[in-house]
Amino acid sequence: MAKAVMNDLLKKRMTASQQASELRTSDEAYEKLFREAPPPGEVQIRSLPLDKLVPFFTADIGFRPYTPAQLEAFAEQLKEEGLLVRIIVRPVPPGDSYEILAGHNRTSAARLAGWDVIPAEIVEADDTRAIVIATSTNLIQRQNLSIIERGKAYRALLDAKNRHGQWYIDQDNETFGENRQKFRAEEKGIYLERGRQRYNARKLVAEFFGVTEYEIRKAVKLTLLIPRLQEILETAPKRLNLACADLMADYDPESQEAFIEMCSVEGCPINKSMMQHIAQQCPPPKADRQALYTAWREARDKAIERMSAPPRKISFDRRNFAPYLDGLGSDKEIEALFLDFLRERAQRA
Repeated sequence: MAKAVMNDLLKKRMTASQQASELRTSDEAYEKLFREAPPPGEVQIRSLPLDKLVPFFTADIGFRPYTPAQLEAFAEQLKEEGLLVRIIVRPVPPGDSYEILAGHNRTSAARLAGWDVIPAEIVEADDTRAIVIATSTNLIQRQNLSIIERGKAYRALLDAKNRHGQWYIDQDNETFGENRQKFRAEEKGIYLERGRQRYNARKLVAEFFGVTEYEIRKAVKLTLLIPRLQEILETAPKRLNLACADLMADYDPESQEAFIEMCSVEGCPINKSMMQHIAQQCPPPKADRQALYTAWREARDKAIERMSAPPRKISFDRRNFAPYLDGLGSDKEIEALFLDFLRERAQRA
């Protein structure tokens, strides 16, 4: 078999495998999170006009598109090789448009390449399955996602799980919906300690995507930041680090507006101790803007004072003094000798 034919055959096999893996991955995620198979539905494969496709709008999943340079390179690849993996869409009733569930960058690159249509896999999916398809493949395949992108995807999955119904399994094999369990707990005035044997949404998401519940909690919390602070966190981490962002996320959106200016001041970037001082003086979730600025200025002045103060310890490179230190004993003895020298010099002066 000719080498070109063999390469083409291998490419087709890899393409078919990758295409199958996108839906398979999302179906596995669905079964893991919701403890049931996704609703059955017919899958159609055909080329769709690009002007009939709309971006995913069911939930804010937060994945940023490729940069212009990446899209240019992708478009050139499409011109040379064609589309290796079909996009996944679902019909948008009652018209003839389709919501993109997977393949936004493929669609954008196809437009850039001058295509009019694109091969698509059309699935019947309710909102819950649509969210799982739109998030699961990206979370697994894209390793360069920011913490905000991951947080929005996790949050969309958790919200879908909660809307779907959070079910628990207790020691007596009796099942309770989340609302019913809360009502029962409140009615008896106790907290049900059977939580160890129940499946909760965050744990299921963590297990499927191979992360910790703490990572999910932290990422989801950062999605509470207002968009401008999210942008600073992702593009200028020296101006806003994760520890400070985590504390800022405790405040309501109006209060967070004050932190934008704090992050823009040159020469004294906001740090964790400053944020802790602010939180102590102006406890979240809501704080007066002027009070926040006052607390910040106090913390900033203290930080500047600490930076300008002389160091508590003076250190020397021992190698520079090695020829003179042999036989002088311990560091304590050398320190005492140096102090005696300084006293004598001060007296002579």
